[in-house]
Amino acid sequence: NAVGSNIFNVLFILGISALIVPLVVSQQLVRIDVPVMIAVSVVVLILSLDANFGRADGLMMVAGLFLYVWFLIYKSRRESIEVKAEYAKEFGIRSARGKSIVFILAGLALLVLGSRWLVDSATAFARYLGVSELVVGLTIVAAGTSLPEVVTSVVAAARGERDIAVGNVVGSNIFNIMGVLGLSGMVAPRGIEVSTAVIGFDIPVMIVVALACLPIFFTGNLISRKEGALLLGYYAAYTLYLVMAASHHDALPRFGAVMLYFAIPLTFVTMVILVFRETHKRKRRSWE
Repeated sequence: NAVGSNIFNVLFILGISALIVPLVVSQQLVRIDVPVMIAVSVVVLILSLDANFGRADGLMMVAGLFLYVWFLIYKSRRESIEVKAEYAKEFGIRSARGKSIVFILAGLALLVLGSRWLVDSATAFARYLGVSELVVGLTIVAAGTSLPEVVTSVVAAARGERDIAVGNVVGSNIFNIMGVLGLSGMVAPRGIEVSTAVIGFDIPVMIVVALACLPIFFTGNLISRKEGALLLGYYAAYTLYLVMAASHHDALPRFGAVMLYFAIPLTFVTMVILVFRETHKRKRRSWE
């Protein structure tokens, strides 16, 4: 669920949000938050190589989350008085503090109840269809638990609050790994068993998706509609691959070969060219 949710967040949510309106990416995301997302994704792969994500691994992740949140709070306190006043005026933090606390507690209670129903129903659904729980967790449950992010990013994009649409996804991915997966590893009696399929395919896909954010975000600090369509296309291909693998479809080897040797390299080369052009433009502007 955590790995699938991260893949869904970047490819689907950012993709559909960018189709609504091109998304502005802040410099902090490019310089700090996206590298953090990439780093923790790589750390998860390293910690999972022994096929178990245990309590020590989970504790390490949760401790890292506390450090990351502390850094964000420290950084926000150093913001100018004008920025804080603008934020308070926009969102009414001071006047609505009590109401916000009530909404948070009520939302958490409903979220726990809804999550339990979702997991139990998805597990029963998987067993009924003969589909592995891994596939359901990577698709149905991952998409279901990411619905709040879908609503937040789409509404933010529609309202023109495009930096919120992007920051929501990146922040959610960091919390999924360090908070959700970390706490799960801590409370699981024998740790979380990590299958070879997840180690060999799904976590690497999550890392590649995280890495892809950097050049996309870097080029003009904007996610264009074309890039949004590309992200959606890759999510459709990823989901199709999972379905074909679960059903042992005859076309799976050919489909995997096309993605591995044509689509992904072509996208990588395109991103490298875009980054090179953007770097050249910035150097030319600095000279002028």
